[in-house]
Amino acid sequence: MNALIKSATIVDSKSDFHNETVDILIEKGRIAKISKRISNPNNYREIKRDNLHVSQGWFDSSVSFGEPGFEERETIENGLKTAAQSGFTAVALNANANPVIDSYADITFVKAKANNKATSLYPIGALTTASNGKDLAELFDMKNAGAIAFYDYQKPITNPNLMKIALQYASNFNGLVCSFPQESKISGHGVANEHINSTRLGLKGNPALAEELQIARDLFLLEYTEGKLHIPTISTAKSVELIRTAKAKKLDVSCSVAIHNLVLTDDSLDGFDTRYKVLPPLRTQKDCDALIEGLKDGTIDMVTTDHNPIDIEDKKREFDFAKYGTIGLESAFGALQTIFTTKKSISLLTQGKERFGIKESTINEGEIADLSLFNPDANYQFEKSNITSRSKNSAFLGMELIGETYGVIANNKIVLK
Repeated sequence: MNALIKSATIVDSKSDFHNETVDILIEKGRIAKISKRISNPNNYREIKRDNLHVSQGWFDSSVSFGEPGFEERETIENGLKTAAQSGFTAVALNANANPVIDSYADITFVKAKANNKATSLYPIGALTTASNGKDLAELFDMKNAGAIAFYDYQKPITNPNLMKIALQYASNFNGLVCSFPQESKISGHGVANEHINSTRLGLKGNPALAEELQIARDLFLLEYTEGKLHIPTISTAKSVELIRTAKAKKLDVSCSVAIHNLVLTDDSLDGFDTRYKVLPPLRTQKDCDALIEGLKDGTIDMVTTDHNPIDIEDKKREFDFAKYGTIGLESAFGALQTIFTTKKSISLLTQGKERFGIKESTINEGEIADLSLFNPDANYQFEKSNITSRSKNSAFLGMELIGETYGVIANNKIVLK
């Protein structure tokens, strides 16, 4: 793949050309030359866009596509196309398919389905067999097949001894164990943040305490085992404090936050719109502020879209019975820019690769072209026409967002809107 990117501003603090507006020549998938002006004698494809900016390829540590088993929600092929058009060159795929991705063969299957695509797919294997929370899955086999971590998506491990054993076992091969932060006996059948709004609306509450107790337990287990832990999608102010303290003690822990938990609060629930039924639930503005501060000071390692397509039959129901989840790939950049600068938004979208063992690529001559293309200044209202996912369950519909994505150049391929 050969191409010439014209007049692009590079946003990459590790690049020699950071903040410069330049032309970028790509030959056979590598950056051959970066200069103020490059001619095109070989008639390569020229890429020009309004206010074009380029950064290192973005990474999302938590996406769900459905396939195999839930193709009506999303297929791997269309999911990766959506990710590419949304600026992501790498995504970590959760194991919540049917059957659950819990074996060497399952990991091999999803990797084969993603072969030869611009956006790289990195599978996360289930932590327990069929994500049943009872028996450890074949972690080492899945690691050898290409699994980058182990996680029962949105299912807490209720047995602390099982979590202890998982951390000990995975440490033998540098495996990353993920634990969903929710104590089920405390959360019960709660569907919304236990606070003023849930009481006012008559919705069963899921208290912040349920998340914080589970995190505290897992951090004690981590300290005991000296393992390697990732806590996905934290949502409360106290969770940030707990992880900040753990990091000060030099525990090997990382965490993420879903973008919708940064931008939206439980005030959104007034209309009982099930697009806002997510797990963990939308919390208060105080929690949002603490999460944002946690990202700024490095306590929280990465953001994720927690992209989870749900078909209309499972979303257009009474709030208590609708499934949890929102899609988020298409809105990620625009939503982040409503609260952060472009520089910080790009930093957050490119963080996390190292934690999951994924190689980074800077924007310098000789490097592999792994690029996200975007316009940071476009203002627009996010509508269904902006969605390329099969499912349309976006919590951001109708919101004013800032920043438009153009696509990616990665894996020796170009995908542009």
